[in-house]
Amino acid sequence: MAVIENKLRAGISRLRLYGELVMFSHSLFALPFGLVGMLLAANGMPPLRILFWIVVCLLGARNAANAINRLIDYEFDARNARTAQRHLPRGLVSGAEVLVLSVLGFALLLLGAWQLNPLCLKLAPLAVFILVIYSYTKRWTWACHLVLGFACGIAPTASWLAVTGRFALPPFLLTAAVMCWVAGFDIIYATQDVDFDRREGLHAIPACFGVKTALRIAAGLHLAVIILLAMVPVLLSPPYAGLGPVYYLGVVAVAGLLCWEHLLVSPDDLERVTMAAYSVNQIIGVTVLFFTALDVFVF
Repeated sequence: MAVIENKLRAGISRLRLYGELVMFSHSLFALPFGLVGMLLAANGMPPLRILFWIVVCLLGARNAANAINRLIDYEFDARNARTAQRHLPRGLVSGAEVLVLSVLGFALLLLGAWQLNPLCLKLAPLAVFILVIYSYTKRWTWACHLVLGFACGIAPTASWLAVTGRFALPPFLLTAAVMCWVAGFDIIYATQDVDFDRREGLHAIPACFGVKTALRIAAGLHLAVIILLAMVPVLLSPPYAGLGPVYYLGVVAVAGLLCWEHLLVSPDDLERVTMAAYSVNQIIGVTVLFFTALDVFVF
């Protein structure tokens, strides 16, 4: 019995380690927007089977992308003092383990797409390609932040397609909003690595244009987020869920959070970058989901 208990504890500890590796808790970034797309397309809650496979796809894709990013960026992470303590550079996990995690995540995405509808299955390989290619874009272009944003922004449109099986304009606005949102806070996060990125020839916006300009670009992207979110209800028409004042209250709350995010950092004070780029933004996705669900189900 003691042997079984020890193996069970070791297994749980390993799973916890894998969760830390892919930052599983950060699923709060794209997952809520995926669920927003789902609620609007279904005019409420879709059948539980659809909900289940949407969540499987979103979690599989997000965690697979994070795992493969850790593997692709391993050499850079090992040379960067800020990231040298991550799991792979420290040898806490092997490259083979990380690759298996990524393959399993993408397999869940493909399985979920197959269970949803033919269009989702046809587009799933394209989603995999985008999620993988992002990790290489910093080597080529300062637009890498937008590529990351688009990779995350696929979520609401993908969820809409899972429910309806066809394209429409409202989820594209949500995708654009998520793209601008993620790109903006990724630019803020990249201000920590300006010297390293320049030394390694990496093309993040802060390294290419300087911290002051980068923060202005991030602010502009986040202004676009508010505009795009505000436009979504205008384009919704029956039979899809309508949105009203409660949803707009959520947009105002998001605007306040984004303003707070930008007040936390300045070109002369980057001490609170992690709080601005991660802590605040984990609240934003949940906020949009909460007010959207409240509007759809109650008002």
